[in-house]
Amino acid sequence: MTLLFSILFYLALFVLVTGLAYKIRQYWKTPAPLKIPTMPAPVTRSGVALRLFREVVFFESLFRSSKWTWLFGVMFHFGLLLAFLRHLRYVISPDFILWPLIDNWLVQFVGQYSSFMMLAGLLGLLGRRIFVDRVRYISAPSDYLMLIMIIVITLSGIVMSFITPIDVVALKAFMLDLISSDSGNEFPVSLPLVIHLGLVALLAIVFPFSKLLHAPGVFFSPTRNQVDNSREKRHVADWALKLETTADAKE
Repeated sequence: MTLLFSILFYLALFVLVTGLAYKIRQYWKTPAPLKIPTMPAPVTRSGVALRLFREVVFFESLFRSSKWTWLFGVMFHFGLLLAFLRHLRYVISPDFILWPLIDNWLVQFVGQYSSFMMLAGLLGLLGRRIFVDRVRYISAPSDYLMLIMIIVITLSGIVMSFITPIDVVALKAFMLDLISSDSGNEFPVSLPLVIHLGLVALLAIVFPFSKLLHAPGVFFSPTRNQVDNSREKRHVADWALKLETTADAKE
């Protein structure tokens, strides 16, 4: 089991990093031939940065379109952030500069109970896809699969936190060995832990090929990252500008 999970985590990390790098490069290289910012749009670059900040942190457009979806989305994402901060203690050593910030009772206590907020948000998002006709119509099987997978990850984490505790010291020793490419400590086998970490690794593998790419994709959306200056400045995509330059040179 130690060898299996070691290979699985290295594979998941490789696929996640290379897949994200490839998709981000693809987004970066994709031309935007038209000015299509969603109105009302900012007219300066600083305004665009502020708009993106509000979108990423507060889900501004989602709040305007659907208050219930916004509520479930905030519950899930904010709970995920708190759980992530709590989990950092399992993959960093005590001499890390941010250790005092992470290893304190407030972060650990709030992060532990944030799993219930995550679960409530996920169940709300799943119910939306099942019971709202227009959402169910455009939902693919992968949409349900992603939600169910994250729900099971959350449930298995709750089981380990409140019902069947695991040996967290052994788990941390195993994770630190993975980071340092050592093999001195074995994986602490436990059914909830196997389910939890196995699905986390699987989620990391499918992440670059799924709709979860909205996480980095929002920064490359022309409806969000463009300045509304079409009257003041002519917008020409890079590939079109090259064609114009080539044509002018031939003339």
